[in-house]
Amino acid sequence: MSNCFCYEINTMKYKKTNMTSCFLINGWCFSKTNTEVDFLVKINGKESSFNSIPLQRIDIFKKYKNEIDSSMIGFNMRIPCQADVLDSLEIVARDKQGNEEALIQLDADAINGIKDTSSLEYEIESYQGNKADKMSLVLGWVYSLDGKNIDITIVDSKDTLVDSTIREVNRNDVEKTNLLTDKDKCIGYQITFDAKKSEKYFIVFTTDADKLKVDLNQLNVSKVNLAKAYLTNINAENIRKATTYLKRNGLKGFLNRLKYGVAKGSSNYSDWLLANKVTSKALEEQKETKFDYTPKISVIVATFNTKEEYLKDMIDSVVNQSYSNWELCIADGSTDDKVQNYIKEHYSNESRIKFTKLDDNYGISGNMNKALELATGDYVGLYDHDDILELDCFFEIVSSLQEYRYDVIYTDEDKYDDETKVFVDPNFKPDYSEDLLRSHNYITHFFCVNKKIIDEVGGLRSEYDGSQDYDFIFRCIEKANKVHHIAKILYHWRMHNLSTAQNPESKMYCYEAGKKAIEAHYQRIGVKATVEMMPKPYYGLYHTIYSTQDNPLVSILIPNMNHKDVLKTCVDSLYQVNNYKNFEIIIIENNSTEQEIFDYYDQLKKEHDNIKVVKWEKEFNYSAINNFGAKYADGEYLLLLNNDTEMMKEDALSEMVGCCLRSEVGVVGAKLLYADNTVQHAGVVIGFSGYAGHVFNGIDQNEYGFMRRAIINGNYSSVTGACLMTKKSIFEEVGGLDEKFKVACNDVDYCLKVREKGYLVVYNAFSLWHHYESKSRGYDDKNKEKMWRFNHEVEIFQKKWPEILKNGDPYYNRNFKIEKAPFTL
Repeated sequence: MSNCFCYEINTMKYKKTNMTSCFLINGWCFSKTNTEVDFLVKINGKESSFNSIPLQRIDIFKKYKNEIDSSMIGFNMRIPCQADVLDSLEIVARDKQGNEEALIQLDADAINGIKDTSSLEYEIESYQGNKADKMSLVLGWVYSLDGKNIDITIVDSKDTLVDSTIREVNRNDVEKTNLLTDKDKCIGYQITFDAKKSEKYFIVFTTDADKLKVDLNQLNVSKVNLAKAYLTNINAENIRKATTYLKRNGLKGFLNRLKYGVAKGSSNYSDWLLANKVTSKALEEQKETKFDYTPKISVIVATFNTKEEYLKDMIDSVVNQSYSNWELCIADGSTDDKVQNYIKEHYSNESRIKFTKLDDNYGISGNMNKALELATGDYVGLYDHDDILELDCFFEIVSSLQEYRYDVIYTDEDKYDDETKVFVDPNFKPDYSEDLLRSHNYITHFFCVNKKIIDEVGGLRSEYDGSQDYDFIFRCIEKANKVHHIAKILYHWRMHNLSTAQNPESKMYCYEAGKKAIEAHYQRIGVKATVEMMPKPYYGLYHTIYSTQDNPLVSILIPNMNHKDVLKTCVDSLYQVNNYKNFEIIIIENNSTEQEIFDYYDQLKKEHDNIKVVKWEKEFNYSAINNFGAKYADGEYLLLLNNDTEMMKEDALSEMVGCCLRSEVGVVGAKLLYADNTVQHAGVVIGFSGYAGHVFNGIDQNEYGFMRRAIINGNYSSVTGACLMTKKSIFEEVGGLDEKFKVACNDVDYCLKVREKGYLVVYNAFSLWHHYESKSRGYDDKNKEKMWRFNHEVEIFQKKWPEILKNGDPYYNRNFKIEKAPFTL
């Protein structure tokens, strides 16, 4: 380390092939003057061109957080080299103060020592499996600097080819961060194969010029390493997290979580927040920004015997905002004058703070309304007296209002543990989700609303104290032109002994008030429904049971080929478990060859007068088969149902019907479980693997999922077609399933077509089914053919829906890395 720079070179290669000659350098560097750093590269003593891209290095930022204000101090550098003879390489760092230092100085011998003649670069990001006889999963990427086509295979210890399914995945992140050129060939991959516990497996990357063989078993976390990882990560915060997880999920769920170990390259949330929050330099730039539209933001807060420490943090985080057109309206219902005296002593020169001392304590809603009476702004934000704002909160809100004047805006938030002084439990929210809001108040803070809307709907209501903001949010959204979500952590909810955040059982009346708020919402908008509070430990969560009204006819479409026992399980559950009786079953016979299935069809038609069997005699095409079956449907509603499903709860069908009856809903999906009662489907997010993925796959039936989304109703961009209900009128409006998607992508494509028409897609967590996946079709005999067909359909999907793949799924927070596992920062 020098006096002016801190740095480290992590990897350094001289790639020399028949077609490529370049240096690949990875590392980090920052100047102690806290100014920007650029680089000078010299090859053989002459200045050379190069490409470099900054990378986030949270690990280094955490170590030097008192010296720097940004985590973007890492770099990937690619230096083309045209010289026939290499005598030297020098890389110099320079800052804005004129300081310089050589980071790398290599002579000819040193360059030869880092020479790499393979054109292939790769990373295996995840390998799960080989712990027992089961399916293994490998995720990662590989690229060829020579632009060669890359063949990927799995082999065993005898070099025998292992049957595997290889799915190519777009990895724009790798192309960007590794500075790949148009010539380079990059492949992201997702590989599944049957693994035997006693066998070793290798992944092999092959081009016509190179071959790399990597031992996958070396990537498994051994018991010793796993124990070491846990010991390394024992601290007060993680002990608290583990205790909470144990309470919520029981010993079985806790032990199941332990086996996953500590994620590679993981950092705790507090580190992530520190690395991603606004820098002091950015705040200064924001202060100089001139907006065309500069609304005044009135922040209303009710204080009550507020501790000085909390009061200072709360007020300072408003006073120091980078956007200046605000006012802080405080109504104090305290039993003494301490709050009033503190504000007078410390903020008497701040004209934007408006304060009123109340003659009585009118309760939280009454006191907040007194603060609202002070507000003169264009927008009003709700603020609690012991919470904290990020200093760019108002700037981000006003930025979002430049192109469209949203009536309602909300941000992401987290909690601040007052005891440990650590930020925890982030709520990375989706864009506005009507069904999620009806399931719990996921919006909470920071909530900002056009003052004209408040003038129309009125202030907070005392009869909902405890959930007064929930009721207020509903009333504002009912009248809003649009609801906008800012996907940034801009609000910190303080946890202490008296707060609901710390002790949910301390204020049970809050949850009763929340139930009343949802019921009142339904009454105002004319929806017939009942609301149930979910039992302990699911405090603050609600189950809406929508009326099925006149119980319309549902046509259940079940494609089938052979497998009598599989189909019988499905059909029996519809007659024996199901309490919704107005349905018909249309079995679409798809080229069966076994006589017993035809005998079973005859038996069903004799036993039930609401079963039809229609014959599809062409090649398998899931979309065409369902479109064909829908022509025979008499119902107003269609349920696309796989034959390898089984209804688990008697109200599974009525739950879906109730949701689908709503005029704004176009598609309803269910919660599907594997045979072992782990989750097969609880919502689909667009973007995973360049296409889409199930986000809670594999968790236990009763596990919460991120922000409890696996166990409550919510909106998604798509649900699986294995159990999908839709209005027949909408099915016809969008042209049914797209028959270009013969096997894959058809359900996701259908949901996106429905959403494009303005309808909602709802995941109903209370419609519970088993899904014994893939029993009916089996697997293709030729792996290459299967892979080609799937990838071909994904390619069609990518060309059809480029915008959502580019801009991101609105129901999935952009802070999560879509290239990684679900809900991973």
